Amino acid sequence: AVGLKVGGAATGGLFVAAAALQRCSGRVPVLLAATGPVLSGPALLLGLADHVVMTEDACAFVSGPRMVATYTGEDLAADELGGAGVHAAHTGLASIVVPDRDAAVDALHDLVAYLPSSVDEEAPRWWSDDPVDRPTPEAGACLPASPTGGYDVRDVARAIVDDGDLLELRARWAPNLVTALATIGGRPVGIVANQPVSIAGTLDIPASQKGARFVAFCDAFGIPLLTLVDTPGFYPGKDLEWRGMIRHGAQLAFAYARATVPRVAVVLRKSYGGAYIVMDCRTMGSDLYLAWPSAEIAVMGAKGAVEILHRREDEARRAELEKEYEERFLNPYVAADRGLVDMVIDPAETRRVVAAAFDMLATKQERLVARKHDNTPL
Repeated sequence: AVGLKVGGAATGGLFVAAAALQRCSGRVPVLLAATGPVLSGPALLLGLADHVVMTEDACAFVSGPRMVATYTGEDLAADELGGAGVHAAHTGLASIVVPDRDAAVDALHDLVAYLPSSVDEEAPRWWSDDPVDRPTPEAGACLPASPTGGYDVRDVARAIVDDGDLLELRARWAPNLVTALATIGGRPVGIVANQPVSIAGTLDIPASQKGARFVAFCDAFGIPLLTLVDTPGFYPGKDLEWRGMIRHGAQLAFAYARATVPRVAVVLRKSYGGAYIVMDCRTMGSDLYLAWPSAEIAVMGAKGAVEILHRREDEARRAELEKEYEERFLNPYVAADRGLVDMVIDPAETRRVVAAAFDMLATKQERLVARKHDNTPL
């Protein structure tokens, strides 16, 4: 009532639209396209959508350039303040950026093709003549010889999925974590993967938010999750800690722990410390936790462990201890012996094993705890 008095019918209409979008959340996919200026209240509606497609000439902001200049003295153009590039790279609002309105409609169609019409339906199956038992040696070949070398994890994902097709979402925001839709054996799946070519695949606040939002989205609409793990941990720094790395990192752990869809994880290389936990580890509830022979599952890497445990040793001795640590602990077989890894697989068998796992888990059901709703860390 206050909004109607102050802002008139237009403000009241925004309340109605926001309430309608909230009621749709988790019941039907909410996809919006911004093809021009979206200002003030309507801009907030974009934040309620599951995914937003923006054209290159679109812009969105709560407070426009003139108001910003009045209050802060900064003189910014509309695209500098809230253009599609800003929302693709810095805010995470734009899942996809396209050239024009027609391309925006096509992008929405591409998204819808992976999604059910509502939570009461299954996602549509795709036709593909790509054999589910196709060997994937090229997936393992993506890994460089050096354990610290970078590679594009999307190449690994393309080797596993049907026909090499990925629909990557929020590609420019938090590029150290890849989130994408694809199909395996014709079944839509959501892929979450650490990206070693961007800050070594470490997790930070934007990556945690991006992953948590995507996991929750897939879980809401019954889309199975494939997690590809290669991360040395959380990115260290005072700035991240002060901005709430604990709270935001917990969002990703919370999203995975809450998810009831089929979940398969594959450790490609590194899986250390807290990042091991939040990337859908076995004890977090992953249905099948796989590892390549190259996997390193530990609290931390050899160098970090030796510097903490044996910091008083000379350099030569520390080098010996690092080698010993690598041989004893940095392999998947120790974790498998302790029940933390279900199976160590050849990279060439990844597609076959993952496809068979999702077939086996197709009828998975979990009993939900009776409650009004959970309280996600925000």
